[in-house]
This record gives sequence, C-alpha cells and structure tokens, in this order.
Amino acid sequence: MSRIMIVVGHAQHTTFCEALGRAYRDGAESAGHSVRLFVLSQMQFDPILREGYRTTQTLEPDLADAYATLAACDHLVLIFPLWCGDMPAILKGFIERILQPDLIARENTENAMNWRIFSNKSARIVMTMGMPVSIYRWYYRGHALKLLKRNILHFIGIKPARDTLYGMIGTSKPQQRERWLDEMRALGAAAQ
Repeated sequence: MSRIMIVVGHAQHTTFCEALGRAYRDGAESAGHSVRLFVLSQMQFDPILREGYRTTQTLEPDLADAYATLAACDHLVLIFPLWCGDMPAILKGFIERILQPDLIARENTENAMNWRIFSNKSARIVMTMGMPVSIYRWYYRGHALKLLKRNILHFIGIKPARDTLYGMIGTSKPQQRERWLDEMRALGAAAQ
C-alpha cells in the first residue's frame, strides 16, 4: 500500500478544493493506503520566505510535519484553484518554505548539485478553474501546470506528475461536482 500526502492549496476554508481532497483521501483510505491531508488554510505558518535563500528560515511545527510527510510519502497530491493564472500565494509560499535549499538533503555530483532528492515519488496535480480546461491548456499553454511539473516537481525528482483539471467551476451543476468527487475517490483508491 502507498503512503500518500494530500495538500489542499486554497487560502479559504470549506472549498470545493477541500472537498476534492477529502474525496481523494476517502478513496485512498478505503483501499488501505496511508493518507495525510494538509489543508493550508487550517495550518499555522508564515508563507513568506523572509530572507529569500540567504538563510534557512526555521519551519513552524505544521511545516516541519508537512516536510517529514513529504520525505516519507510515495505519492503527492496537490489540489488548488487557478488564481490570476497561477497557484494561490499560500501554496507557492508553502512550497518555497518546505523546499528551502538548506533543508533538503542534496548531493554533490561531479558537475553540479543533485536536487532530485525526492526520486521514487509520483504526483497528481488537481487544479480547478473558472474557464474551460481546453482554453487553459491550449490558449494559455497551461502555464501554472508546467511551472509546477517541470520547474518544481521534476526538478526535485518527483515524476511522473499527472494532472486532473476541472473547468467552469462557478457554473458547474451539483451532479457534475459529484462526478468529479467520484473521480477523486477512484484516483485515491488507485493511489494515482
């Protein structure tokens, strides 16, 4: 069975993103997987990297717990809304804080630093948005998705990183939302 870390990167409480995270968790637990759910709006931490990368900013207890869970998990699930064409600031801050260079154990190789310390992990990115998914993927070229996959997850060794995008959230009907929740439960059961 897999060890799964779910991060709901939404700044507000009681959101559809959180419902997606809980549905994924429920599906995973029903299949016997070990799951930890982190809802960023309920965590206590400073999302601002105050000194940049000049010094290491000590992790608050919630972030230390999240970092330990990330290090131990087999599969990472990131769930968030598309805001201003990108992930919400709270999620970006969370990522910047737990991936501070001095905190992650990297290895020196002959030519460069090896940052791929989280190899042998996979990820699922679940993004909600107000626009049609096809417009986001083709017109906007999936900017936030590419940033997260290539520049963050792949850089630290997490691959494959698959994605599930839900569009037109604001006008979606309850039946559609229930289908999306069912899809999350199925993905959770399969640990994908």
